[in-house]
Amino acid sequence: MSSEAEAGASVWLLGTRPEDTASGLPAPHSARGVVAVELDGAGEPSARREFDASELPGFVRARAGRPTRFAFSDTPLWYPPLLAAGVTIERSRDLRLAHAILAGAQALAGAPEGRALAAAQEWAAPPLTEVEDLRGEALFDVEEFGSERRRARTKQVPHDIDSALAEYRRQERAIAASAQPARLRLLLAAESAGGLVAAEMQAAGVPWDVAEHDRILAEHLGPRPMEGAKPAKMLEVAQEVRAALGDPRANLDSPPRLLQALRNAGINVASTSKWELREHDHSAVEPLLRYKKQARLLAANGWNWLDEWVRDGRYRPVYVPGGVVTGRWAASGGGALQIPRQLRPALRADPGWTLISADVAQLEPRALTAMSGDRAMAEAGRGRDLYSGLVEEGIVGTRQEAKIAVLGAMYGSTTGESGRLVPRLRTSFPAAMALVDSAAEVGRRGGRVSTWLGRTSPEPDERWREAQARGNRFDASPQDENRARRAAGDWGRFTRNFVVQGTAAEWALAWLADLRLRLAQLPATGGEPARASGPVFERRAHLVFFLHDEVIVHAPLEQAEVAAQAIREAAASAGRVMFGQAPVDFPLDLTVAERAAKG
Repeated sequence: MSSEAEAGASVWLLGTRPEDTASGLPAPHSARGVVAVELDGAGEPSARREFDASELPGFVRARAGRPTRFAFSDTPLWYPPLLAAGVTIERSRDLRLAHAILAGAQALAGAPEGRALAAAQEWAAPPLTEVEDLRGEALFDVEEFGSERRRARTKQVPHDIDSALAEYRRQERAIAASAQPARLRLLLAAESAGGLVAAEMQAAGVPWDVAEHDRILAEHLGPRPMEGAKPAKMLEVAQEVRAALGDPRANLDSPPRLLQALRNAGINVASTSKWELREHDHSAVEPLLRYKKQARLLAANGWNWLDEWVRDGRYRPVYVPGGVVTGRWAASGGGALQIPRQLRPALRADPGWTLISADVAQLEPRALTAMSGDRAMAEAGRGRDLYSGLVEEGIVGTRQEAKIAVLGAMYGSTTGESGRLVPRLRTSFPAAMALVDSAAEVGRRGGRVSTWLGRTSPEPDERWREAQARGNRFDASPQDENRARRAAGDWGRFTRNFVVQGTAAEWALAWLADLRLRLAQLPATGGEPARASGPVFERRAHLVFFLHDEVIVHAPLEQAEVAAQAIREAAASAGRVMFGQAPVDFPLDLTVAERAAKG
């Protein structure tokens, strides 16, 4: 059986003593004892240590500098106490994150190893809970037929060493039985590294300027009001809306009552969404959209948010790696995925430090290019903005048309401007379009698709299958047939984008994993320390923010140049690790500044 040990890395599996886990203690640092087992090249125990949980930082520190990989149940349980003690882990396997990938892997479906993983329900994610709204981040609003796509861990309990060893063995057998074990290993390593990064970013926190945040709120909403009251500027805009509606008592915060007030004013809408409101030419629409934007800012990032999530000049959100089925992250606290552009100036470096922001230009289209091996598409984006490249190649007339066409291709748009432009891509980029078209066809049939490294899409739920069954009956009504056809199309669009978005998420994880190791090699500086970042990060550049295709690094001024180069080199390395010598580049838009404001 293959294992990390065969590659020369020592593997130490961490767990609690069975008697401690049975007592219901919530975390390893609350338990009376920790058990560490070293695994040999066959994945069998070769050494065993038992010690008090307070000795764990020393145990890990003693192995620094050696090729060591730690394996444990949940990174959010095991890693924060180590970071608080000034100790980091270089490489790990998060058994629960790995279990979610392997138990759902299409490559193992039906195999004994896959069935064994699926049967180990104690390693499945804990019960689902409400995860922060990912507006604009979900694949599709397949409301009626969509599977649960966001997961958050609501309760984590440590696994005893026997349970952890059994799960590790199951995972190793499953990887060895897969058709492409190297890719799966890379995926598990990247996913687990993401877990380490999430814990490290929460420990370090995002440098946050409370005064600037308050200034921005006052600019958009008015001064901070008394508890329970609305800010003055919101009240003024609300009065504009009511006057335009001719209804001085209209309730703008109740969708049903607002809907009725709109209809009474002759605005015939089916909902209060901004998309539908924009279709109507009425004097109430513009102030109402302003009010909705103000309300969103107040609810999501207002003064209550500031009081709850910012302490000692640091904003510490709770990330959920793998929280979306494509591998994208979610957040279960703090709204890290939804910081609005207008608040970005509040991200401010400490004195003597700077922020290095970098995001990838057109990550998903470039991932599609590399996956499909479409050389024409690679050439269109080589060393330049991909959308501008499409214009220069004469495929479309404007950059905006290029963006509409590419997004339409990945999301399966068939109407409007996308419907007109996408056929041009089929002619110019047949390999790329064939890949997403094939994935969509699999989805329409209810099948599953996989990303480049092997993360597999979920199956449609039972309601989807019932709709297909009713639509295919000999006595199906036209309504049944339409419903089945619509559901199949929706799921086809989901799988079409799954392979692209999921592979892009894998590239981003590879970028993060490489970057954190490069930054960890930087020496401590002698300048002004960023004490609020904690003992691990107060004297060297470190990651503080990640959003799908963007990273922000907090660096001492004297390390700014080398940290920026590390970001670039990590991006280039991620491309090579993921796609070998594929002729696709992943250019970065990189800025170095005191604040992380975006233009």
